[in-house]
Amino acid sequence: MRIIGIDPGFGRMGYGVIESSNKGRTWSALTWGCLETSAKKTLIARLQELRDKINELVKEFKPTAASVEKLYFFNNAKTAMDVGQARGVILLTLLDHDLKIYEFTPLEIKQALTGYGRAEKSQMQKMAAMVLGVKEKIKSDDAADALAGAYCAAVNFKIK
Repeated sequence: MRIIGIDPGFGRMGYGVIESSNKGRTWSALTWGCLETSAKKTLIARLQELRDKINELVKEFKPTAASVEKLYFFNNAKTAMDVGQARGVILLTLLDHDLKIYEFTPLEIKQALTGYGRAEKSQMQKMAAMVLGVKEKIKSDDAADALAGAYCAAVNFKIK
C-alpha cells in the first residue's frame, strides 16, 4: 500500500509518498520534497508545473490513495484564491489517476503525527522522520507536512 501526501500551494507544493510493507502496522517514506514554481511565471504555467509533477510522482510510485491538506485561514484573499486554484488542480490530477482522496485540516494532520494539534514546524519535521524511518533531517516544512498528511490518512482510515 502506498499513499501520496500533498501540501498544496502554487509557489511551493510539498509532496511525500509513504509505503506499508506489513499490512499497515508500520509505514516508511519512499520520497519527499518540495516543488517550487517561479514567481516570474504566470499562475497558469505554475499550475501546469504542479500537475506535471503530480503526474510524474503517481506514475513513478503508483500510490493507491492520496492525502491533501485542506485550506485554512489566510490573511490575503488573492493568495487564498491562488492556493485554492492550485488545490483544485491537485485534486483533479489525483482523480485522473483514480486515487481515493482523503482531506485533512492542518490540525488533524498534526494531531495524527504528534498527538498535539498545535505542534510546531520543527516538531512535525522530527516526528515525520522518526515515525517514517527517515535517517536524515527533512529540511522542507512543506515536505514534512505532506508526509504527515499521508501518515494521517494511513492511521485514520487503517488503509491497507
